[in-house]
Amino acid sequence: MKKEDIIIYGCVIVGVGIGIMFDNAFPGALIGLGIGYLLKTFLISDEKK
Repeated sequence: MKKEDIIIYGCVIVGVGIGIMFDNAFPGALIGLGIGYLLKTFLISDEKK
C-alpha cells in the first residue's frame, strides 16, 4: 500500500465517521474521498518538484 492510498483511506474513514454522526454515512464517505484526492494531489505534486 502506498502513502497516497493511506491518505485517501484515512479521509474516507473520517468522512464516514462524521457522516454517521449525522445519520448519513454515504455522503460523508464521498466528501472524504474528494478531500483525500485533493490532499493526495497537493502532497504528491509538492514532493515531485
